[in-house]
Amino acid sequence: MVQVQDLTKTYPDLSEGTRVAVDRISFSVQAGEIFGVLGPNGAGKTTTLRMLSTILRPTSGQIIINQASIDTEAHLIRKSIGFVSNNTALYDRMSARELVEYFGRMHDMERDELREKIEVLFKKLCMEDIGNVPCGQMSTGMKQKVSIARALIHDPPVLIFDEASVGLDVIVARALLYTIAGLRDEGKCIIFSTHIMREVEKLCDRVAMMHRGRILDIGTLEELADKHEQNDFEDLFFSLLTRHDQVTDQVDMQPLKPTTISRRPSAGAASV
Repeated sequence: MVQVQDLTKTYPDLSEGTRVAVDRISFSVQAGEIFGVLGPNGAGKTTTLRMLSTILRPTSGQIIINQASIDTEAHLIRKSIGFVSNNTALYDRMSARELVEYFGRMHDMERDELREKIEVLFKKLCMEDIGNVPCGQMSTGMKQKVSIARALIHDPPVLIFDEASVGLDVIVARALLYTIAGLRDEGKCIIFSTHIMREVEKLCDRVAMMHRGRILDIGTLEELADKHEQNDFEDLFFSLLTRHDQVTDQVDMQPLKPTTISRRPSAGAASV
């Protein structure tokens, strides 16, 4: 469903020349699976998901979503995904119903089909009572429900959640996790980024641990625990980060080898 191979994103940097945000990462995600992307701030999670959603163009590497390549079929990928973040912008003057209908029309949905789908979605997400409320008057939790409905309206097979629980209170965040788990049970392919380990433990079938633009390891929680001989997931995660930083620092501190410069004889020098 989702295949990523050697994905890289770099930016020009005045001090470093080139800054690597995502460094040759590879993974795949199947239908009916929640794939977690766990990492601290600055790990490259959001940059990765923005490339998957066609917002950013990769520097190199390959992305295939629902058999469409990002290089030549980005428009098909956009039809196949729904994207939810913690700061998805909504139009303040539009009601929840108007906004979701607007995005449905952008996906070329017929009016009758769209109205029927809105009724089903609003009931499923418990949004019947906020359908006519302007988005500018909504709480954070209400806005997040609207964002999810907007992402689901065209029934995409792939859903991307980029730290979607940030800023939500514990009750709304818990409801969000239940909603995502239900979408997996419906067969959706879900990519879920977070820096909260509890969310990974509760929700994800597999997890990729990212740090400094690289994936340190991928697997189920059980596979990772066995491989690294760590039963506590938090300890496992921080041990991988520490080990990666130590190796990186050692490489950065390696002294440069002296270079021998051979001098050419000047034009007037006699040959020996």
